[in-house]
Amino acid sequence: MSQQERERLYLYDTTLRDGQQTAGVQFSVAEKVDIARALDAIGVDYIEGGWPGANPTDSEFFAERPRTRARFAAFGMTKRAGRSAANDEVLAAVMNAGTEAVCLVGKTHDYHVTAALGISLAENVENIRASVAHVAAAREALFDAEHFFDGYRANPGYALECLRAALEAGARWIVLCDTNGGTLPGEVGRVVTEVIAAGIPGARLGIHCHDDTGNAVACSLAAVEAGVRQVQGTLNGLGERCGNANLVTLLPTLLLKEPFRSRFETGVTAQALRGLTRLSRRLDDILNRVPVRSAPYVGASAFTHKAGLHASAILKDPTTYEHVPPDLVGNSRLIPMSNQAGLSNLRARLAAMGIAVDPKDARLGTILEEIKLREDHGYAYDGAQASFELLARRELGLLPAFFEVERYRVTVERRRDARGRMGHLSEAVVVVNIGGRRTLSVSEGIVPDGSDGGPVNALAKALAKDLGPYQHFIDDMKLVDFKVRITHGGTEAVTRVIIDSEDGAGQRWSTVGVSANIVDASFEALLDAINWKLARDGAAPVEVAA
Repeated sequence: MSQQERERLYLYDTTLRDGQQTAGVQFSVAEKVDIARALDAIGVDYIEGGWPGANPTDSEFFAERPRTRARFAAFGMTKRAGRSAANDEVLAAVMNAGTEAVCLVGKTHDYHVTAALGISLAENVENIRASVAHVAAAREALFDAEHFFDGYRANPGYALECLRAALEAGARWIVLCDTNGGTLPGEVGRVVTEVIAAGIPGARLGIHCHDDTGNAVACSLAAVEAGVRQVQGTLNGLGERCGNANLVTLLPTLLLKEPFRSRFETGVTAQALRGLTRLSRRLDDILNRVPVRSAPYVGASAFTHKAGLHASAILKDPTTYEHVPPDLVGNSRLIPMSNQAGLSNLRARLAAMGIAVDPKDARLGTILEEIKLREDHGYAYDGAQASFELLARRELGLLPAFFEVERYRVTVERRRDARGRMGHLSEAVVVVNIGGRRTLSVSEGIVPDGSDGGPVNALAKALAKDLGPYQHFIDDMKLVDFKVRITHGGTEAVTRVIIDSEDGAGQRWSTVGVSANIVDASFEALLDAINWKLARDGAAPVEVAA
């Protein structure tokens, strides 16, 4: 099928509405604006901003929403029985949001109509018809067919009657919702086929799946293959209960995988797709969540090859163990180092670092032995690639000496505040030597909310407070995750700390420290994190003063 013959597939994001129903998630207006701009930049067609009037944040967001190429949609419900659409205050709030599109949710499962709404089946159909007609007179109207698949299973004739009422009233899109998330892909495909055969055009159908069986993405793809032309989902699969169909997985699948790549076109360009990993991690950052390492396409482990056999094959041809090139989604290939590693892994990892080493170089074996020895003492380079890179560069004579920490001290004071409440305050002092110049930095562990972030936070702040000529390299650096594990139990127990860091460009890296003292292990990982960034960004070492 040629480029001209490909069908248009429309992408509808509901992160700001359905995604906000995730337990523990509550976006601010500023965060909603940020996410909306990012969604527009990647190329979705519709951005559902929320439910106007349902809460102050959503109402304020619609008043301040950014200008976008994507069409904004306001979400609401069909009118209540016993009043006209023009006199329903819920409908009025949705219309007053002034969005280009309006999505109304209505019941299509007969049991929900009689049990939840307490009205007759005929009244519900009339409510759908009148509400959609009211919206369609001034906006692009979407009808969200709630519990459609369960309703179709129980009473297909009535479920279809609800869809026809919305279609005849002027709805541009009829969205089939698997609200409970229990329908499997085969049934979704069959039902969509039957709905189209019953007279509802596929070009007017959308799909909205929840992930309660882990099949939301598969169900959405099955619906597309069966004929729907709008796909709904959320970034990182946010949503109530188990979440919604994950757009971060759907987008690259639709753009890169057959039969979708050849059959459909979307508003997402190849260049925009390269920003997908960063977009996914940006949302996690807003939510203060650690990214899922095993996430398809964008996870840190998505293109990680640990086994020596795999690494050897990857060196010859990446397609041997990669279904798509990682750069297409803004991710990167990783050959981790561990005590299972062989020379194939090591050479592949060094090549990824831009370091060419003769396969016969004896230092390769030395690096491997050092890794295995250190892992026997509790280090884990499998999940701390930046620390591995520093180890390898140091052994190969490719790591400059940027600075030396002469000493540090950490104190934790337990005390009562002015209100008599017991609390604690951490303070750190770090003395650094840069080219013969000694600096002393002091910092408390206070975090933005005014509480104490602990001794490691105090150390990190003190260490990064004054690195002189290197300061601009680390100003955008922040600690995003901190993992602690006790190894070698008993009286010889040691602590392993792995720290994940991130910079303003969205680059993430992991470092490891090991010690019998948790603070010292943390400090070692912090030092590696800064040294790696300086080496990665090409910082020049300061010459020792005469």
